[in-house]
Amino acid sequence: MSGYVQRYLEQVEKIAGSVDERQVEKMVAILRSVREAGGRLFFLGVGGSAGSASHAVNDFRKICGFEAYAPTDNVSELTARTNDDGWESVFAAWLRGSRLRREDAVFVFSVGGGDRAKNISVNIVNALVLARETGASILGVVGRDGGYTAEVADACVLIPSLDAEMVTPLVESFHGVIWHLLAAHPDLKVNETKWESVRQACPQ
Repeated sequence: MSGYVQRYLEQVEKIAGSVDERQVEKMVAILRSVREAGGRLFFLGVGGSAGSASHAVNDFRKICGFEAYAPTDNVSELTARTNDDGWESVFAAWLRGSRLRREDAVFVFSVGGGDRAKNISVNIVNALVLARETGASILGVVGRDGGYTAEVADACVLIPSLDAEMVTPLVESFHGVIWHLLAAHPDLKVNETKWESVRQACPQ
């Protein structure tokens, strides 16, 4: 068991050292432009990535002052659209209903990034097709080869698959690393967070 722990943490270290900082800085610039233009930020993810999307909505609204949403936060609408129209169209239909516009950004958290030919996360693919048609910015943190997200994104952080047995947990772990980095970035952060403000008020 201890061997697995060491192996996992070694992979975390290697991935952290390989993150393309230029793509992260590009995300910062795009996000800042979206906010300045009055655009909205839509987070997409399924499974564990849906939880990441929900958490990111909180951080970008509270810390960075974005108008941000995740379609998976509304379980009634999500399941109604899935039941009536199908899972593949659910995100695109939600974005269309939200009047997605060119000032907005769509931010994807995904292990594979979506692949229509392999019938993987086609709901994400269809949402990004709509985003491209609309002219909205596309951002992503994805793993494996990045799939359709990496192909069409304006900025994308690709988490390398260094260990075939740990792809999903490591990619999903780095979803959190990257969005927390962005939300804490001085070019995006507009509100102080609780524990940082407490520390400043009580210097050691």
